[in-house]
Amino acid sequence: MSMMAGQWTKLGVRFLPFADAASVELPLKRLLRLSLFQISVGMAAVLLTGTLNRVMIVELGVSSALVALMVALPLLFAPLRALIGFRSDNHRSLLGWKRVPYIWFGTLMQFGGLAIMPFALLVMSGDGVAPALYGEIGAALAFLLVGAGMHMTQTAGLALATDIAPEDTRPRVVALLYVMLLGGMLLSSIVIGSLLVDFSPLRLIQIVQGAAALTMVLNLVALWKQEVRDSKATLPGRARPDFSASWQAFVAPARTRRLLVAVGLGAAAFAMQDVLLEPYGGEVLGLGVGQTTLLTALWAGGTMAGLGLAAHQLGAAADPHRLAGLGALVGVFAFAFVLMSAPMASVPLFCIGIVGIGIGGGLFAVGTLIAAMALADASGTGLALGAWGAVQATCAGLAILVAGIVRDGVAGSAMNGGFGPVLQSPATSYAMIYVAEIMLLFATLVALGPLARRSGSGEDMRARPFGLTEFPV
Repeated sequence: MSMMAGQWTKLGVRFLPFADAASVELPLKRLLRLSLFQISVGMAAVLLTGTLNRVMIVELGVSSALVALMVALPLLFAPLRALIGFRSDNHRSLLGWKRVPYIWFGTLMQFGGLAIMPFALLVMSGDGVAPALYGEIGAALAFLLVGAGMHMTQTAGLALATDIAPEDTRPRVVALLYVMLLGGMLLSSIVIGSLLVDFSPLRLIQIVQGAAALTMVLNLVALWKQEVRDSKATLPGRARPDFSASWQAFVAPARTRRLLVAVGLGAAAFAMQDVLLEPYGGEVLGLGVGQTTLLTALWAGGTMAGLGLAAHQLGAAADPHRLAGLGALVGVFAFAFVLMSAPMASVPLFCIGIVGIGIGGGLFAVGTLIAAMALADASGTGLALGAWGAVQATCAGLAILVAGIVRDGVAGSAMNGGFGPVLQSPATSYAMIYVAEIMLLFATLVALGPLARRSGSGEDMRARPFGLTEFPV
């Protein structure tokens, strides 16, 4: 375990962005070790939304509708992130830990779900001796466990990082943690994809259960000696505030409600295209499978660039609301490029748009997360970060679901001539989604405008121009 942590931290400042996030209280070695929980979350996300999605439909012949339901199940747990964060703020225990128990039980949920998932899928496909219904129930339980574990681990892990990091380095710490999440997703997709080139049920079992074991190892290394024990702060007899009252107090300020609305609108806007970009490239622009696979790399590169810019700007005391607004504005232009790539039959324009979506999404995510952390002074770090995560995950998941439904419905009508001969094209259904995303991003800018105008200290911050800050709301 210590050898793995040592090898990980040898990457050092030369190869990792945001290495200046380190501080005396949170050295780089300790910070990189803590970031391993994001690697495990990224790996689980790839399995849920990518690998298992494809394997169930293609190799195992499971119904697409049933697969969509399975993938959507973790969304049921997303709204509970606020409660998880609140409970970790006020955890009562003789051990003196607040965040560690929640990260640990989240890890156990991830491990348990991944451990039973391959067997449930095989029974569901009809290859087992039990009825397929048992496999469906087992698969549903597995997806729900993994999703719940991801939400719990990430909420408590981000809160722990915020507790440890000094206030002046928190923006760069958050950006680094998001880079690690993205890195975990990229590395996992490459490794899992290469291992499943020659698919077999046995190989699937080995990969998923290997991911379960690796999740335990990574999270144990990440947790080791991170949170200082403080038994006085977690005394079993200490008073614990009521969640309902704390939530009402948290959302009472108009600024808090406006920020959460902006988070929801922006998350939905950037997420609607998640399952559409590759089909758009193949169906509308005629790209091959190998070419559309590279689109993920373009998006990831753009996201990393956005995270790097966010860390630099926030490290220079930039206003997080303005940074989130900049991300939304970049997203408007990016989706416009994607939209125009179809009538112009321009693959380069499409690729520029994808990179722009990544940059805008990275800026928006980090900007709004830092803004949420600023609300944590009175309410508690866990509640604020949990509220951000709950709104972000729920709205993003619902947006993906709505985009898929709308795309299928509009595509059928458009190809049958329902919108006239001019719009009788596969691009019509995609265009409607991208226009909706642009409109959502404009709504996000409207919601962020007053927050950016009123934030900051001194006339210099208020004097900076920011597009729609004067829009009457």
